[in-house]
Amino acid sequence: MRATTIHAPGDIRVEEVPDPAIEQPTDAIVKVTAGCICGSDLWPYRGENPIRGGSTIGHECVGVVEEVGSAVTSVKPGDFVIVPFCHCDNSCPNCRFGAHSACVNLGITSSGQAEYARVTQADGSLVVTDGVPSADELPSVLALTDVMPTGWHAAVAAGVRAGGTVMVVGDGAVGLCGVLAASVMGAETVIAMSRHEPRQSLARAFGATHVVAARGREGVAEVREITGGIGVDAALECVGTDDAMRTAISATRPGGGVGFVGVPHGVELPIRKLFEKNVGVRGGMAPVRRYLPELLELVVAGRIDPGRVFDLTLPLEEAPEGYRAMDERRAIKVMLRP
Repeated sequence: MRATTIHAPGDIRVEEVPDPAIEQPTDAIVKVTAGCICGSDLWPYRGENPIRGGSTIGHECVGVVEEVGSAVTSVKPGDFVIVPFCHCDNSCPNCRFGAHSACVNLGITSSGQAEYARVTQADGSLVVTDGVPSADELPSVLALTDVMPTGWHAAVAAGVRAGGTVMVVGDGAVGLCGVLAASVMGAETVIAMSRHEPRQSLARAFGATHVVAARGREGVAEVREITGGIGVDAALECVGTDDAMRTAISATRPGGGVGFVGVPHGVELPIRKLFEKNVGVRGGMAPVRRYLPELLELVVAGRIDPGRVFDLTLPLEEAPEGYRAMDERRAIKVMLRP
């Protein structure tokens, strides 16, 4: 099959690789209808994560079930399915506790930017849609594989509540979905931290009541001014850097919460400040399967349209250009069509 591979920092190629195959009775093979590039894919692209040269890359996709293992009963060939980026059995103690991304049988999509993908826990992971999504519906369905549940998880972890105040650090696809989540949850004030006009516009469309372009101390000062000097009830950290985490914590009111979903790189928590302010920090890898039923219902009902984060669609063969566009912030999120 044709698949996106990474060989070194900045070196993305589309090459022929072996087709994935059923390896365990719980597996399924999905023929990818659409995949995409994630902000977290940029960490290895920029040389911030270890790279195994020639490995496939991409963990977000939707498509049609091609083949299933002998133990799979809930999906069948021909079903159109949403593939959570983190596979789970949906039945282990961790899944039953809501921590699906820490499933004892955890798997991760490894060829979402390709023609086919293997899902290691098909029964527990895959969610069948009501027919094949239309061209207009497809982007929002694809967003449910990662970025929308991840933004939602940040809001849940931070304790976003109706009538509350929220700030979102990070204006990538996840941060914008965090804005959307906070708005749907009923937050009265939603502050998006963004310096880029197209992202600011989308944040407002998703429900942001304020946009703050400043960073660091200046940004925190603006947030405090908006909130009457108190700080926000909940902060969503959707970047993964130490600066982003410190901004989120500094702008959170005493007794508030920080939900973090940015993959941490060099983050050191200021425990003394957390102690003094009674600020809680929760989050991590999103338990996508936990949120999928509710989020799919919101998409189908037309209450949310997270697919608007896709502002560039390319054929799979042009994946290298997609990476360049996101790295250079010419695109928020890139959809790839095999």
